[in-house]
Amino acid sequence: MTVTATPVGEPEQLEPQAAPAPRGARRVRRLLPAAVAALSGVLLYVSFPPRSLWWLALPAFAVFGWTLRGRTWKAGLGLGYLFGLGFLLPLLVWTGVEVGSGPWLALVAVEAVFVALVGAGIALVSRLPAWPLWAAAVWIAGEAARARAPFGGFPWGKIAFGQADGVFLPLAAVGGTPVLGFAVVLCGFGVAETVRVVADGRRNAGVLRRGAAVVALLSVGAPVLGAVAARSLVSDKAENGTATVAVIQGNVPRSGLEFNAQRRAVLDFHARETERLAEKVRAGKVPRPDLVLWPENSSDIDPFANADAAAVISGAARAIGAPVSVGGVVERDGKLYNEQILWDPDKGPVDTYDKRQVQPFGEYLPLRPLLGAINKNWTSMVRQDFSRGRKPGVFTMADAKVGLVTCYEAAFDWTVRSTVTDGAQLISVPSNNATFDRSEMTYQQLAMSRVRAVEHSRTVTVPVTSGVSAVIMPDGKITQRTGMFVADSLVQKVPLRSSETPATRLGTLPETVLVVIALGGLAWAVASAARGRRDRAVQDVRPEGTEISAPAP
Repeated sequence: MTVTATPVGEPEQLEPQAAPAPRGARRVRRLLPAAVAALSGVLLYVSFPPRSLWWLALPAFAVFGWTLRGRTWKAGLGLGYLFGLGFLLPLLVWTGVEVGSGPWLALVAVEAVFVALVGAGIALVSRLPAWPLWAAAVWIAGEAARARAPFGGFPWGKIAFGQADGVFLPLAAVGGTPVLGFAVVLCGFGVAETVRVVADGRRNAGVLRRGAAVVALLSVGAPVLGAVAARSLVSDKAENGTATVAVIQGNVPRSGLEFNAQRRAVLDFHARETERLAEKVRAGKVPRPDLVLWPENSSDIDPFANADAAAVISGAARAIGAPVSVGGVVERDGKLYNEQILWDPDKGPVDTYDKRQVQPFGEYLPLRPLLGAINKNWTSMVRQDFSRGRKPGVFTMADAKVGLVTCYEAAFDWTVRSTVTDGAQLISVPSNNATFDRSEMTYQQLAMSRVRAVEHSRTVTVPVTSGVSAVIMPDGKITQRTGMFVADSLVQKVPLRSSETPATRLGTLPETVLVVIALGGLAWAVASAARGRRDRAVQDVRPEGTEISAPAP
């Protein structure tokens, strides 16, 4: 051992110590990641409709990934929750338009827990090679969980639903909303990894680590190239002829929850708009429709129990001379159903579809006794729970098979797909947005329908009581739309299609694969962390200077 002594007479040279950072600066450094996480969530919200700034999702996830990378799972949990609040608080503000801020804040607080768990998972896998792949899969696993629990799930805010105007949209035809969302998130995390690799290269005299650079480039490039290749799956050509559809928007006497107070007026408005359309047909201003689509709740008076309501609907159907799909509220065997009724101009009602995915806290109340104890006004808003339908709704209207997906159901992958696998050649999404006034809700839901059009290569019509009603081609483009809170009708010849996209055929398989990838990445990350702790423990207990040698033969 060699000892180097300090020369006699010379003072010992000490390394200069940096002055401690001021307390304010330390506090800013601690709070900065939290602020960045919340603001990146807000940036993600801004990428959603009614704005067409879909590309902002990429920097939102890039910043979120940068914030989480290399942190502990506990830090990821907190940062993920803040990201969820930044995203969901403004996105879901419409849920409190008529019922107050309490339910809105409660919904966001619960949904942000899922994002917090995702944040913890991303922090764990961020230490793995090719971390953007694992992290994007973890995000989709979180969306899959949120779409199923609690109370049947709440998929609102899936990343795919913000991409109706984006370059990644064709990927919906490949694997549905999970594959589309995965591509967007992977690309965003890939941007973060690209910036990191370039920054590391500059710090290391321009030397880029080849493996990290390849991962970064693939994370960004593969989703874009996949979207370009998937364009061949997008088509609006007619395969089974065409049908001329009419979408009726009758409007409501007033917005908000009070619109139901004049249920007969709502029915009369839709009958009147249908009769007005019939006059235009007779005058030769528009072609005669083969089928007519009314929105959800267009007849909240049960036409099976009220002869006057049935007479109004029959009169409108005879005037237009075509079958009409009517949104009604029907009581049968003591149970309440949100129902679509196929009304023939000569035979009257000939088929029905009962909504299968009913909305918790809107159409039925989970935990009713508890909610009543907290606030009786909440239970009075939903006096009787709606019952669920059991079968997909596909109406044969003229020569077309029309799949019914009622309002809230459009957010759920399985409800839309089941109508297509049951033979639907076009899809109708009858909705009632009058309870949400002029909020962004109607535009968010319209974007969902555009994604569904590409996902299953079907025309999608959106008849809404108060707007925005629209006709959407199988390529996701809106060809006609109404304003909000106006009476109007849309008439258009649309293609009928029967071929199935890979997304339709594969169903939940792509989502399942991504969830398995996420679980594999989490297991790898946890095992690596445990192994690292064991190795450090061995280093800590080993006597200084000892060596571990192989046992003698």
